[in-house]
Amino acid sequence: MKKKIEAKNICKSFGDKKVLDGITFAVEKGEICGLLGPSGAGKTTLIKILTGQLECDSGNALVNGIDSRQLTGTECRRFGIMMDNFGLYERLSCFDNLKVFAGIYGIGKNRIYEVLEAVGLADSAKKAASELSNGMSSRLRLARVLLHNPEILFLDEPTSGLDPATAEEIQGLIMTEKSKGRTIFLTTHNMTEAEKLCDNIALLNEGKIVEYGNPQEICRRYNYRKTLKIHLGNGKDMEIPHDEKSAEIVANLLKSNSVETIHTSEPTLEAVFMELTGKELAK
Repeated sequence: MKKKIEAKNICKSFGDKKVLDGITFAVEKGEICGLLGPSGAGKTTLIKILTGQLECDSGNALVNGIDSRQLTGTECRRFGIMMDNFGLYERLSCFDNLKVFAGIYGIGKNRIYEVLEAVGLADSAKKAASELSNGMSSRLRLARVLLHNPEILFLDEPTSGLDPATAEEIQGLIMTEKSKGRTIFLTTHNMTEAEKLCDNIALLNEGKIVEYGNPQEICRRYNYRKTLKIHLGNGKDMEIPHDEKSAEIVANLLKSNSVETIHTSEPTLEAVFMELTGKELAK
């Protein structure tokens, strides 16, 4: 199967600072792939290279099998980009913000109403962008991305700065788009978001991918302790080896209805990132 997005040994420097150093990965059709790393790790730079906004110094970035440096207008219409620095027209209404881009794409009014409905802004169509909350602004930027019905979405920190409830709503919209078969590449420094949304993630540190794979599999890979943590109904906690010898202990506890919770000892993505880099992820 032809990959929807490919990075092949991408390198990029600004002056003496190497921002990306040998970045390689591939994204399949219908997959959500996340680039996870702290602010300043090179996430936005990579999205700009993948979407043809910036040229890499060496290596190749391919979208739908086409080098990002050679993307035509027709090819660019097959993807949508949501970035922090892609602002809104503050004096225009939600509808008129989308109307500007609908005119560029040759899209009719009905599609504008469709995407406003899809992101929950149908009742705010006439409201000026300057009057929107942060969450509503994010919804409107996402509506702009979806307007021309792209195959691939590039989302740069789509929930950054949002409260948890609003972030969860945006995450729900992203999962809805995945269910439609769209391929999604997103950047985030939120490990919970990455675990919730992504089929695969790349952990980025100082321009290098230090780990790649399914979030749960990565956590299991670094599970050196291999224990079960059991919280009992009487308030006590137990920690036992995660092996076949403990099966009888767990079975007896369950039979006696003594167990409130059982957790395995896999580390979080935050802990894995700390182990690999010595740095906190969500910074």
